[in-house]
Amino acid sequence: MAALIVVAVISPGPSLPVRAQDGLTLAISVLIESLPFVVLGVLLSIVVQVWVPPGAIERWMPRRAWARRGVLSLLGMFIPVCECGNVPFARGLLMRGFSVPETLTFLIAAPIVNPIVIITTHQAFGFDDGVLVARLLGGFAIANLIGWLYSRHPDPGALLTERFAAACEPSDPGAGDRGRRSLAQFVVELRAVMPALVIGSTLAGAVQVLVPREALLAIGSNPALSIIAMIALAMIVSICSNVDSFFALSFASTFTPGSIVAFLLVGPLVDVKMLALLRTTFRTRVLVGLVAVVLLSAIVIGGVVNLVV
Repeated sequence: MAALIVVAVISPGPSLPVRAQDGLTLAISVLIESLPFVVLGVLLSIVVQVWVPPGAIERWMPRRAWARRGVLSLLGMFIPVCECGNVPFARGLLMRGFSVPETLTFLIAAPIVNPIVIITTHQAFGFDDGVLVARLLGGFAIANLIGWLYSRHPDPGALLTERFAAACEPSDPGAGDRGRRSLAQFVVELRAVMPALVIGSTLAGAVQVLVPREALLAIGSNPALSIIAMIALAMIVSICSNVDSFFALSFASTFTPGSIVAFLLVGPLVDVKMLALLRTTFRTRVLVGLVAVVLLSAIVIGGVVNLVV
């Protein structure tokens, strides 16, 4: 970006090509939209790691694994951040000692059961065609399915990247005052998340420019392929879950209700930007599994909505 600004200032020649300008604008817009929630998520992560006393959260959790995952999948109702901010918060849960399946359950459910997301989805669709209900129940079901699947893994710790696993090694909780520890952790989290956010935003902008949206819309006019088209669109546009309902509303008159639900399920969980952020913590094979489960579940849920409505 700095190089482009310098070239624009010192060069009397023509401006960037239109497609390059569009890609840069889209990338910056995704970055600006996500950045406040990332910072908020980092701050919440610091609160969990540094300021909440040991055992304060854990003693309120059920003992049974499935019940713990169920409670964690509803934790997002109390955290008003989108999917970008949930990643650093989930990293804080892992550093605190929560298991990988439990954290994945929270991470998948939180962007959908988020209170702001519920309100905006209701504002856009109300209870028409069951979009709001299907999104909430579908997100809860997908999150707990993923949590259960990864709880069957013989070594869940191996699902984390080596760099993040090293960061989770126990340390002396009393080392340094809380203010210094908070500042140090803030820097560590931003250094881990921001490069991925920039890369994900750049990829999202580039893909939107390179993939013709007209092609997706042409496919979406076919009821049999509308779900696939909206899933592909959700992964490409990488819109924040707090506002994606209003974007989806513009397609409601031409796309089936099931395809709208599939868009609202896939976008917050496995879009290009989110996958880049998740890669800071989880190995590539985990991301492949998440994408497969989320896409297949969204197709099934979208198909059921189309049959019922």
